[in-house]
Amino acid sequence: MSARAWAAFAAVSVLWGIPYLFIRVAVDGGMPPLFLAWLRVVLSAVVLAAMAWRAGVFGGLRAHLRWLVAFAVLEIAIPFPLIAAGERHVASSLAAIIVAAVPLIIALLALRFEPSERVDRRRLIGLLVGFAGVIALVGIDVAGNADELLGAGAILLAAVGYACGPMILNRHLLELDPRAAIAASLAIAALVLTPPAAFSLPSATPSAAALIALVVLVVLCTAAAFLIYARLVAEVGPGRASVITYVAPVLAVGLGVAVLGEHPGAGAIAGLLLILAGSWFATGGRLPPRLRSRLGGGAGEADAAALGVATRS
Repeated sequence: MSARAWAAFAAVSVLWGIPYLFIRVAVDGGMPPLFLAWLRVVLSAVVLAAMAWRAGVFGGLRAHLRWLVAFAVLEIAIPFPLIAAGERHVASSLAAIIVAAVPLIIALLALRFEPSERVDRRRLIGLLVGFAGVIALVGIDVAGNADELLGAGAILLAAVGYACGPMILNRHLLELDPRAAIAASLAIAALVLTPPAAFSLPSATPSAAALIALVVLVVLCTAAAFLIYARLVAEVGPGRASVITYVAPVLAVGLGVAVLGEHPGAGAIAGLLLILAGSWFATGGRLPPRLRSRLGGGAGEADAAALGVATRS
């Protein structure tokens, strides 16, 4: 991974680590999950469509319409409301941690649909180590509560959509300008969500905190994050790019504790350590080139070899 890829990886990890907090704030502030998802998608589509229109990059969308529809439904229209609905029953940090199953789901789907992303035995160990962290967090916190199990199930289904999305993006949409492709996908998702959202209007005006959370979700967590993520997928592939879902929960847990007063236990701490280790192994155990050279000319690769990590340029 290049220094630019690492920078994009860090940016998206942050931008997709904070939405769970703001989704919880918006839902608690009076926005029904479906309406929140619809409004977030519509406003984000307007922002990106304006950018794409100004740059004149809308050409070529029609030839990719069916894949834009597939991406819109699987990556946006299904996951967004499911996660918002799931967060009515589970903590924001737990929601982020469940989504950390995405890299493992991609690895499983790749066995059938994406030969270029099939993982070797060593990289698969990294994915499984990270998923063990998810089990440590989810299994302990959710077990025995029917409502939480229902919420966790909705979020896990969203994670399946998140796993399919980057694979479609990588195989069928990379030749399109990201601004145009994501704007079109958001517009399609908005159309899909409009009928159910019409029956899920707020019963009262949402709180000021909910409106601020909506702005953050639209500008940072959707418009900006999708653009950076599309660039990241183009450079490193969907499997490696999706490992942000191992890093983002760390930030989500921290925000849940600091802002919402959530209290992860010893199992959560152990899970976080496993997630970090899995993230390192699954991305090849390499440091950015500049940092690696500062540490002594290839020390990162030597360390990776010592750990038995398979590296890929």
